[in-house]
Amino acid sequence: MTTPVAAKDFPVVCVGGSAGGLDAYIRLLKNLPADMGVAVVIVNHLRTVSTLLHEILPKYTTMPVKLITERLDIEPNSVFIIPALRDLHVLDGEFRLKPISKPRGWPDVITVFMRSLAENWDGKIIAVIVSGFDGDGAAALRDIKEVGGITIAQRPETAAQPDMPDSAIDTGYIDFILSPEEIAREIARFARANVLDEVKPEATRASSQIH
Repeated sequence: MTTPVAAKDFPVVCVGGSAGGLDAYIRLLKNLPADMGVAVVIVNHLRTVSTLLHEILPKYTTMPVKLITERLDIEPNSVFIIPALRDLHVLDGEFRLKPISKPRGWPDVITVFMRSLAENWDGKIIAVIVSGFDGDGAAALRDIKEVGGITIAQRPETAAQPDMPDSAIDTGYIDFILSPEEIAREIARFARANVLDEVKPEATRASSQIH
């Protein structure tokens, strides 16, 4: 018998990606159980085009996949997709959308959302950086670690565009470096065993780092 998850106190998995991210999202979701009690938020940075992820990804998971709207409740066992040209925040257990604060150059929507999670989410946080150009998300990894979160980067040789994982790894704040399939298994292990507080990343880092 599973223990009920306290309202707005369940883990949130933020998956940040860009170019080549679709492959990583599909591989991760195909291997992620649908009943773990976590919310998965995919933050794909887009500048000028609308996302189709909420139409594509339901083929690869039985969890509901929702395009985020203003004040949408964050719920476990669901996948949420950031809309284009918006900064994403969380407040009082809801998503909040604001006009994108960096409309030119490389967006930093992953960094913005991760920092908002670190400041405003009561549950555990798992921050995942997958394929993409530039280094969005890297600047927020320290914030995630400071609130006891877990940080994971896609193993660069498994990414179509390794820039974002490489930038994340270079910060020194990444706990695990894994393929998308391995990332799914680690998330499931954290959720099912309820060991997020007891996980000791330093003890496992040697086996997950690139040599």
